Amino acid sequence: MPDSLTFLMGNHPAELPGDRLYFRNHMWARPAADGPLRVGFSSYAVRLMQDVYFLEWRTDPGLVTLKQEIGYIETQKATSGLYAPLPGRVLRFNPELLADPSGINADPYGAGWLFEIDADPTGHALDVTGYFAHLEAGWEATQRMLKGQVNSIDDGE
Repeated sequence: MPDSLTFLMGNHPAELPGDRLYFRNHMWARPAADGPLRVGFSSYAVRLMQDVYFLEWRTDPGLVTLKQEIGYIETQKATSGLYAPLPGRVLRFNPELLADPSGINADPYGAGWLFEIDADPTGHALDVTGYFAHLEAGWEATQRMLKGQVNSIDDGE
């Protein structure tokens, strides 16, 4: 198993456990105890979103296609769609998060998992080193976007 890595978002560390696979949409996956993949948001995504206020699933458990919209999330920063990071069969959603989505903020790699899916991650997932490189490659553009949001708020837009 690869070592865990830490991606620095300015002064804020985003922990990336080495025992997970990662997707370009900033979700992680690892086999759950009973076999399917358990999927959640990476700490990088949680840090960008900040506080999660609301979560809703727009599909029932069943077959999903790659990038199919499966729900949406409302955070301190924005409301956005949630998309399947790989094709497969969603077996169940984390019922605790519907009542209280703060588990995503508090424990993104534990109690804050989103759903379980029966799927083959081959060809869709990155290991921790690949995900770290993906974050590095996009960090400069992300910083520009974040600074633009702060400036537009400061300007009263």
